[in-house]
Amino acid sequence: MLREFWRRFALIAGACIFLFAALAEGQQIDFAVGGGILESPKLNNSSLSFEQPPEKGGIYPSVNADFVGFRNRRLGLRVETSWRYGKANYPSNGETYRPIFTDVSALFQPQLTRKLGLDLMGGVGLASTRFYLPNAAICTVPGGGCINYTSSNHFMEDLGAGLRYYVWHRIPHVFVRPEIHYYHIQNNNQFHSDSVARVGASIGYTFGSK
Repeated sequence: MLREFWRRFALIAGACIFLFAALAEGQQIDFAVGGGILESPKLNNSSLSFEQPPEKGGIYPSVNADFVGFRNRRLGLRVETSWRYGKANYPSNGETYRPIFTDVSALFQPQLTRKLGLDLMGGVGLASTRFYLPNAAICTVPGGGCINYTSSNHFMEDLGAGLRYYVWHRIPHVFVRPEIHYYHIQNNNQFHSDSVARVGASIGYTFGSK
């Protein structure tokens, strides 16, 4: 199931990028890396002996690429992935876990000043959480290999916003961008909320006209 999702995801993303590159005139490409933390709503008070933990905390590296070229180089497409750097403890049975978020979004980049602009985005993607099994291995993967985790995969919608600033006069295509991303994860049953937010910043480089 996961392999089929990624196959379709790659085909759709590749087709969108190819179509965009073919139609856009004077397109701009941004590439950025960054980091942030994950936040989610607080737990509600309950008398239950076990509650799903909040999906929050940790350091989340991210990698993203923007392809901008429609409507005077203001509309485009973004592909991004972000993952938890270290494993987190799941309280019920000694497992640890690592969330991974991957999405494709429509992008709008209004320019505020010569050096300052907004990145506004919305799209869909996959929230995949790897649960690592203590002292256990699963040896049914294709090719006879073994893994020590299972994956829980959920469709998600995302919204995001960033403030992009081109910092250095001598290197005019380098920018920094504080940003926030909201993910609505469908049927996120392993955690107490379907809603999480990633807050952080990135540094990137613009290829082409900006």
